[in-house]
Amino acid sequence: MKSIKTFKLFINDNQKSLDVSKIVRKKLQDNGFVESEEYDLAIAIGGDGSFLRMVKRANFNSEVLYVGINAGTLGFAQEVNLSNIDEFIQNIKENKYRVEMVGIQKTKVVTKNETSIFYSLNEIAIRDKELNTVVLNILIDDVELEEYHGDGILIATSFGSTAYNLSFGGSIIYNDFHTLQITPIAPLNNKAYRSLLNSLVLPEDKTIKVIPRLGNLLIAVDGENKIYDNVSYIETSVEDKKIKCLRNLDYNFSKKINEKFLK
Repeated sequence: MKSIKTFKLFINDNQKSLDVSKIVRKKLQDNGFVESEEYDLAIAIGGDGSFLRMVKRANFNSEVLYVGINAGTLGFAQEVNLSNIDEFIQNIKENKYRVEMVGIQKTKVVTKNETSIFYSLNEIAIRDKELNTVVLNILIDDVELEEYHGDGILIATSFGSTAYNLSFGGSIIYNDFHTLQITPIAPLNNKAYRSLLNSLVLPEDKTIKVIPRLGNLLIAVDGENKIYDNVSYIETSVEDKKIKCLRNLDYNFSKKINEKFLK
């Protein structure tokens, strides 16, 4: 396992995160770690949003390690709590940690005028531009799954299964599976329209294609809204490369679900 020597802090813009960052920076430097733009370890200080922003700002670099220090509220993506920062630093100093590979979502949006490609760690959400009922033809590997009628759909990664996806009744998925999950947002299901009411989990080798009846859409990428007009289709899949998340040796996904959602 490669020794960690350099780090970079990605800090949420609030006073608590700024205060924590000063403590973390000093402790790391006192233990011989060097802050650098060429870093082995990327550290997000804040809540779950800070972790997403860190990975995006690092351009989903698969060569570095990512970890979060929780200075927010839920902090499901954050591995380190304020109370165990000293233990965390000692562990990385002694190479006492695990590496978890996390899948990345790659999405292509094709309009009449251009093609856009972007990456996400949690999910994309597809809705009508004016938030009206949207009609979407959904295909898996070019085979029709359904003609969907409803407020929209969410397509989440395993990592993102505990985020926005969970709010719409989607399933929690272990990160090890590297899946995509199609979760309906307020689907219509009556005599006129039949849509799936539950989420559908797909293996990582499948490609999802979404063809809108009307092409003016709002697409949220990890919570950032983008407007696309005249969309011909959207294609999304699990990217070949994965990012590396640093975990404590005693990390347990079931335990984390219990602590964050049930206690």
